[in-house]
Amino acid sequence: MSFFPKIVFQYEVEEYLTKVFRNNELVTALGTQEAEKKYQSLLSHLSHPPAFTTVRVNTHLASVKHVKKLLFEEIQKQFKGLCVPVLEHPELQDILLIPVIGPRRDLIKHASEVIVGAQCGYAVLRGAHVYVPGIVSTSRFVKAGDLVSVYSDIEGKCKRGAKEFDGVKVFLGNGISELSRSEIFSSSGPLKGLGIRMIEPVYLSPSFDNVLPSHLFLQNLPSVVVSHILNPQPGEKILDMCAAPGGKTTHLATLMHDQGEVIAMDKIANKVKKIKQNAELLQLNCIKAFCYDGTKALSVEKREDKQEGPPFLPESFDRILLDAPCSGMGQRPNMVYSSTLKEVTSYQPLQRKLFTVAVKLLKPGGVLVYSTCTITLSENEEQVAWALKTFPCLQLHPQEPHIGGEGMKGAGLSLNELKLLQRFDPSAVTLQGMDINSLQDSREDDLISLANKDCIGFFIAKFIKSNSK
Repeated sequence: MSFFPKIVFQYEVEEYLTKVFRNNELVTALGTQEAEKKYQSLLSHLSHPPAFTTVRVNTHLASVKHVKKLLFEEIQKQFKGLCVPVLEHPELQDILLIPVIGPRRDLIKHASEVIVGAQCGYAVLRGAHVYVPGIVSTSRFVKAGDLVSVYSDIEGKCKRGAKEFDGVKVFLGNGISELSRSEIFSSSGPLKGLGIRMIEPVYLSPSFDNVLPSHLFLQNLPSVVVSHILNPQPGEKILDMCAAPGGKTTHLATLMHDQGEVIAMDKIANKVKKIKQNAELLQLNCIKAFCYDGTKALSVEKREDKQEGPPFLPESFDRILLDAPCSGMGQRPNMVYSSTLKEVTSYQPLQRKLFTVAVKLLKPGGVLVYSTCTITLSENEEQVAWALKTFPCLQLHPQEPHIGGEGMKGAGLSLNELKLLQRFDPSAVTLQGMDINSLQDSREDDLISLANKDCIGFFIAKFIKSNSK
């Protein structure tokens, strides 16, 4: 039940992806028709938000039961008494799931319009209000307190400050303007703060703006799975190679009961600052964040004993998470993917450089988890095939918990190897809307099963480094 059009790619990227999802291995296994059906279903899913909002509880500070009660009360307040359940996950016992109501097809559109940028639009579809920096255009006479309909300029063609826009736009719902048009586009510089308070979004998800900030972390379900698979233990030394904004970093520290050392690296200073802010907010002390390029994190010379940060000597870490920079095609919702084929294919060599450093930094017997939030073979299964061939010391290992599907055919991996991988594929479930009546009629087990499947596109591989040199 598609509400939005399928995601649009640049022509050369579309051609590239079509070949990926019609590769010989896959077509031989599924048949041409089924392979094509799965691919088209995936394109539809990518333009829609996941069926659930996932929040990770900071179990370092509070119990899941306590936070669940507080969150349920907050959602009832936001939804004006509408009874939407907050579900605990049986296998991921530090997350809570909130079903997303929508798409709501009966909303009446208002004459006054506000156009927002694509990224702002995607945030609105996942529960956010509209903040002033996200507003591109408004109707001519918008005043504070006006009812407005909010649209996303998914192609980025609307000129800032325009009084009307006839290009491709997607309806996101209705809200109340907190400011007048002249205040929004003030010549004295860009304003901050709330621009439109959404009161009738097409997809009804709770807003987490300043809601239990030290107790909750908004995180996609597969991103939570990754840290559980790495399974860090108290007292260990852990490396998170590409850590910003710190969701997985803080999760690793929490799973270790804040005992040991989590080294977090990112090469962009502002992102490192964000990691430190998140660690402080969640009151985690074992995290040390450094602005550093992960491809250069291996030291070829002896370090000074007192040196805390990178580069590091070989075999310095018990466990390493490489949540690699990637083409990001698994992120949802996304209606127009603007990257070129050159950009898409630039990630594989970078990922291999990072992976090579990770293998050298890992202790014998240590665990390396590789993950991406994309759907291509070249960044996922092909990387696993390359790693197994390049590093005889690495062995694929079973993942616990294993909630997603197995790896995708097309990279020459054996059936047993594919079963050890974990690929979260949104097309594994039929795209469906959820209203309050169908929600109340659903069994909790069925809702959990839907949450496991209808999430972002994601990939995870777990390796163990053998003790033999």
